[in-house]
Amino acid sequence: MNREMSGEDEKPQQQEQMSRVNGVQHQHEDKIDYVFKVVVIGDSAVGKTQVLSRFAKNEFCFDSKSTIGVEFQTRTVSIQSKVIKAQIWDTAGQERYRAVTSAYYRGALGAMLVYDITKRQTFDHVARWVEELRAHADNSIVIMLIGNKADLVDSRAVPTEDAVEFAERQGLFFSETSAFSGHNVESAFLKLLEEIFNMVSRKTLLVGSDANGNHIKQTNNGLLKGLKIDVISGPDFEVSEMKKLSSCSC
Repeated sequence: MNREMSGEDEKPQQQEQMSRVNGVQHQHEDKIDYVFKVVVIGDSAVGKTQVLSRFAKNEFCFDSKSTIGVEFQTRTVSIQSKVIKAQIWDTAGQERYRAVTSAYYRGALGAMLVYDITKRQTFDHVARWVEELRAHADNSIVIMLIGNKADLVDSRAVPTEDAVEFAERQGLFFSETSAFSGHNVESAFLKLLEEIFNMVSRKTLLVGSDANGNHIKQTNNGLLKGLKIDVISGPDFEVSEMKKLSSCSC
């Protein structure tokens, strides 16, 4: 019987196949080296769900509704030859859900804190979100500050300089993104996951032995120093006519 007809070659070929999203290689579940929990937080209607959807599925929904409670999506990426599964929790920004979602901070290694560059109030609330995050999450959590809707340059209400200053003062990483176009979304998430991986690796290296050969664990409670990455400058970013008529809703 012809092997091509018998299907004998199908299984090895399927095992060799790996899917790609935005150029990042995905691996099979049984090859995952680490699972990182990340929370996406911020005020309602800043585009949290859209940013996550763009990263996880490369999608943007024009008819998106506010998140109720907590939802999550996953994506698997390769970082420094290790396979990382990111389990990303999308939390509701409405005040009435705050008590519920705070419990989900526990166990999170990273956080995306999102504000809307066209709404000053959402940026003014960022300090409160940082305070809440550090009250409920591990003190070594890696935080990425995201200024979303950066394509709406004509409606900007939060200067990039204000966000950079706040991020440096608080020890956060920072980027401006557009969930609509996808600009900087990929790089921001990958930077966050890379820093989480580096933090986890450092903690592993801090495990040593005493004079008697007993294992001892040391901890590093210092804040990670923030880094500004790929900030979009207003004049250099093209605004599509379609985007002028629509914006992210959650």
